[in-house]
Amino acid sequence: MITLYHCANARSFRVLWMLEELGAPYRLEMLPFPPRVLHREYLKINPQGTVPLLVDGETRMTESAAICQYLASVNAPTSLNVEREEAGYGDYLNWLHFGEASLTFPQTLVLRYTLLEPEDRRQPQAAEDYAQFFFVRLRALERLLEAQDFACAGRFTTADISIGYALLLARVLGHQERFGPAVQQYWKRLSSRAGFERAMAVQDAEAARQGIQQLPTPGTGLGRRP
Repeated sequence: MITLYHCANARSFRVLWMLEELGAPYRLEMLPFPPRVLHREYLKINPQGTVPLLVDGETRMTESAAICQYLASVNAPTSLNVEREEAGYGDYLNWLHFGEASLTFPQTLVLRYTLLEPEDRRQPQAAEDYAQFFFVRLRALERLLEAQDFACAGRFTTADISIGYALLLARVLGHQERFGPAVQQYWKRLSSRAGFERAMAVQDAEAARQGIQQLPTPGTGLGRRP
């Protein structure tokens, strides 16, 4: 059975959401964020100290977009996957990785340099610069969604899960006021899906059971060596 190591509202939520959309069996290991600081035993399992970590037999993966692509592929045929023969295949790959590289990465730097680092290591100007980076990239998504309901292939796919997590993180950071009308409607479509709601319910229930807070712990110092 698949094991997913996960923190509340971290990139690993992409994988949890993907598993719920697929209806695939899995075991969830919930950790406080950041686990490399707050749950150091995890470093014995994943020396990077990051989430997600997906273990599927001999397969171990740590990149959330790649894990979602892997799950779509190994569970094919599924509407979440876009096959190479389909006209939207290139768009699928592009938006799948756009969700991480262009929309999520800059926000993680905002999170780090406004909250996670101790106050003497925070960088307000860098955080603002990367917030602007995110807002500019969000315009490309707005233009796309003015013409269609989902990222590609005329349906909800794994690419939408990748992008949807970036929008979830934006809401955690209080950036939702910068969503244009098309992105706002897109977020409503994504967050009302049964798979999203199940993933959020599983996350919330496990966090409550373990007494793990939903938001990152301020000042934990990601700049420290493990």
